[in-house]
Amino acid sequence: MEEYRISHDGILQAARHLISGTSTQFIPGETYISPHGAIIDGDDVQTLVDCSLGMWYTEGRFAKKFSQQLRLYLENRMRSVTLCNSGSSATLLAVSAMTAKEFGERRLLPGDEVITTAVGFPTTVNAVVQNHAIPVFVDVELRTYVPTIDTIEEAVIEGKTKAVVLAHTLGNPFPVQEIKDLCSEYNLFLLEDTCDGLGGTYNDRQLGTWGDFATLSFYPAHHLCAGEGGAVLSNSPMIQKVMDSFRDWGRGCWCKPGSDNTCGKRFEYCWENLPKGYDHKYVYERLGYNLKMTDLQAALLSSQINKLPDFVAKRRYNFMYFDELMQEFDDWFILPKATRHSEPSWFGYPITLKSYACSFGRKELIDFLTEHKVGTRLMFAGNLINQPAYKDVDYRIHKDLYNSDIVQDYTFWLGVWPGLDEEHYEYIGSVFRKFLKDKK
Repeated sequence: MEEYRISHDGILQAARHLISGTSTQFIPGETYISPHGAIIDGDDVQTLVDCSLGMWYTEGRFAKKFSQQLRLYLENRMRSVTLCNSGSSATLLAVSAMTAKEFGERRLLPGDEVITTAVGFPTTVNAVVQNHAIPVFVDVELRTYVPTIDTIEEAVIEGKTKAVVLAHTLGNPFPVQEIKDLCSEYNLFLLEDTCDGLGGTYNDRQLGTWGDFATLSFYPAHHLCAGEGGAVLSNSPMIQKVMDSFRDWGRGCWCKPGSDNTCGKRFEYCWENLPKGYDHKYVYERLGYNLKMTDLQAALLSSQINKLPDFVAKRRYNFMYFDELMQEFDDWFILPKATRHSEPSWFGYPITLKSYACSFGRKELIDFLTEHKVGTRLMFAGNLINQPAYKDVDYRIHKDLYNSDIVQDYTFWLGVWPGLDEEHYEYIGSVFRKFLKDKK
C-alpha cells in the first residue's frame, strides 16, 4: 500500500507540474488568442489518476457520480442521464429514441417532419435525416441567431410534424418555454440541444430542463471538458430505457457493464424465433449502436463540474466586457443580444458584418485578425442546405432562409471561454480599431 501511495503521489505531482508549466504570459501580437479552450487543473488530473489506478475503464463509479452531480446542478428537474461518447451521438440517441414503438402514434416514422433551423451544427440535423424523417428548415433572427415562436408555429403541419429539434445557438436560448408549450399543444417531441448552453437560463430555469430530451457535449470547446463525451437528459423512465437500449447495441437487457441478472430472470424470458430461456443479455430489441462513455471521461467530468459555476460566470463576464468594447464599432457590425427572459451561458461572441455599410468582406477582416493572432470561427455550417452533404437530402423550407444566408456570408464569432481575460479583449479591440481606421 505504501508503494501504491508513493506512485500515486508521484504521478499527481508530475501532472500538477506539467499543468502549471503550460501557462504562458500573454504577449500582444505574439500569443495566439484561441476562440475556445479547456481549463484543466490538478484536481481534474488527480481524479483521472484515481480512476486509472482503479483499473475499471468502462462506465462505472465515476459515471454514476457525475450523473448524480449533473442532476443536482440542474436542480433535479431531469431524472435521467444517459452518458455517451459525444454530443453528436447524444442527438442521434435522442432522435432515434423518438422512433421507438413504445411511443405509439406519437413515434417518429419515415417521412414525418421535424422542425429545425438551417443555422447550426450539422449533427443536430443529421440524426433527423438518418432516421428517414424530413427536416423542415426555418429562418433565424439576426443578433439572437435563433428562430421566433411565431416562425416555429407557422411551420407546424398537424399530423405530419412530429418533433422540434433546436439548439441554443452559441449559448443564446431559443424561446424554449413558448416552444415547449407549443409542443405540448400539438403533442410534439421537443429536443433541446444544449451543447453550447450549459449553465444558461430561460425565465430563471436552467437550459436542458425544458425538453422531452436535452443534449450536452463535453468536447474541449464546451463548458465542461472530457476530451470527448456527451449526455442525453430526460424526465421519463420510458425514454431513458429506450435511449439506453439504443446506446448499448440495441439490447433489451438493462444490466450495467460487469453486472449480470439484475432482473433475476435472465434465462426465463421468451421471444418469438429464439429458443426458450435465451440469455436476456444477448437479446436485441432494436437496431442500436455502441455509444457509451468511458469512466475516465466521467471521472474528469466529475471534477470539472465542481468548477462549472465559475466557468459560467467567467463566460458571462467575458461576453459583457467584450460587448461593451465592441459598441465602438456598431456602425460596421450587427452585434449580438440575448433573447428576452434569458441569461445565457455564452459559448462565443457572434459578429455579423453590415454588408451595406462595409467596404470590406468577412474574409478580409478574418485574415487581418488571423495575421494578428486573433482566432475566429464561422457560425458552424452557415446555411446547411448549401453544404455539399445536403445536396441530395429531402427537406422542406418554411418561407425563406434570408437571414440564414446572411449568417453564411457575413457572420463569425470570437471566444469568451474562461481562459481569456480583459487584456486579451483590449488587444482584440485594438486590432479591430487598426483594421477599421481607414475604412469607410
